[in-house]
Amino acid sequence: MASDAEERALLEEVTDAVGGLMEFWGFKRAMGRTWTLLYLEDDALSAADLSDRLQLSAGAVSMTLAELERWGVVKRSKRMGERREYFEAETDIWKMISRVLRERELEQVNRALEVFARAHQALGKNVPGGEKNRVEMLRDRLSKLTDLARIGQGILESIVEHGRIDLSPLMRLARGVAAVARRR
Repeated sequence: MASDAEERALLEEVTDAVGGLMEFWGFKRAMGRTWTLLYLEDDALSAADLSDRLQLSAGAVSMTLAELERWGVVKRSKRMGERREYFEAETDIWKMISRVLRERELEQVNRALEVFARAHQALGKNVPGGEKNRVEMLRDRLSKLTDLARIGQGILESIVEHGRIDLSPLMRLARGVAAVARRR
């Protein structure tokens, strides 16, 4: 059994590791560290506790907690007879991941699909005779980008809505790519 100091050092490494992962995914490192500390605790912590344990300023902790609350991954609570607020982590990891996928990644893919569709349509209008081949090549490549984005969209929607991945769009694309490769 690890001593209290060893356990605290190990947990600090874990919070730093999750902070690094969160930073890699485009979130602030402090968000990952704060959520992880709360997730690993069996009791809610105050902002002052978090500030002390994470060695962050009160302002940094306050801003981090506000962002985590906005994402729905931290809840605020009060204890009877106390004015201080406490915070606890959402422990349903799947719920957190699906929200991020829905509100961030899926939105980005949907915006890209809108741009691809507008570009594809606009490129098909009033094409001068000498530009037809080049424009058709552009439209063909836009169609391929659209196919790829739709596969990503389908995978993300499947994960978010069903908690599983439907690989059939990816398999259809793979079959199409293989058929094109055989013809060459």
